[in-house]
Amino acid sequence: MTTPSETEIIAPVAARHVGTPRHHIAIFAGLLVLLLIAPFVLYPVFVMKVLCFALFASALNLLLGFGGLLSFGHAAFFGSASYVAAHAAKVWGLNPEIAILLGVFTAALLGLAIGALAIKRQGIYFAMVTLAFAQMVYFLAVQAPFTGGEDGIQAVPRGRLFGLIDLSSDFTLYFVVLAIVFGGILGIYRIIHSPFGQVLKAIRDNEPRSISLGYKVERYKLAVFVMSASLAGLAGATKAIVFQLSSLTDVYWSMSGEVVLMTLLGGMGTVFGPLVGAAVIVTMESYLAGFGAWVTVIQGVIFVASVMLFREGIVGVIAKWLKKPL
Repeated sequence: MTTPSETEIIAPVAARHVGTPRHHIAIFAGLLVLLLIAPFVLYPVFVMKVLCFALFASALNLLLGFGGLLSFGHAAFFGSASYVAAHAAKVWGLNPEIAILLGVFTAALLGLAIGALAIKRQGIYFAMVTLAFAQMVYFLAVQAPFTGGEDGIQAVPRGRLFGLIDLSSDFTLYFVVLAIVFGGILGIYRIIHSPFGQVLKAIRDNEPRSISLGYKVERYKLAVFVMSASLAGLAGATKAIVFQLSSLTDVYWSMSGEVVLMTLLGGMGTVFGPLVGAAVIVTMESYLAGFGAWVTVIQGVIFVASVMLFREGIVGVIAKWLKKPL
């Protein structure tokens, strides 16, 4: 019996992903139209918060949903980028785009260092290693003088984009954040549907098989880990400019758990699931704030109900009904 070659296995998979499905184009177009209208209807800062967490959840989904690697430490990248961007903008007086890029670069370096060690473990051990490193970053943020300790970095100036566009207006800043987040999500979409993404899915589904085909599995895992960390950093740095604040909340372990919840609630392994999950969780936190600590209880009940009734997540169930990938 002859063994199927690598080409025979990968080619049919790649053939199913030639071009962008029309329904995906329609969804992206509709989403863009809604987001362009949103600041005229809703509070811009609220929508910007949803956008930042949507990018954060999409970054984790790239690692978890398509790479099969569960990280409980993504707050380390989100928070470290937030602190660096805030410090660069406030203390060094850098333009917001440079501050954000420095935050992303910091998250990428941190992702490279943590990922190089974490990918040597699998399953729950991988998750625990990422959590351990994230806690180290948290305690560093508590002790480091430039982070401001429990007070964080406050009154971060939004500055001028490219030295020209004044971002002090929420309305103006909104469209900058929209461009950053939408660009990041389109980038993730491109990664998922590239040959790299197809190999990543093969590793997720059957790692021994991928190794037998000659793929350097650890290199792919490290690459997607760094990509995910960088995009999480982009979300964190952008959030710091939006809220003019970077605090310990951004690096605390509960932030990692929250973004996992967003991903699972929306639909792990789907393109649009993290966006929906982030919108649901952020909306609950904002509009149920009057319930105080009960908000977490309500979130827990909704999460348990979702797991019991919608095991594939909200978007996953819709995709199953429509019989189309979302």
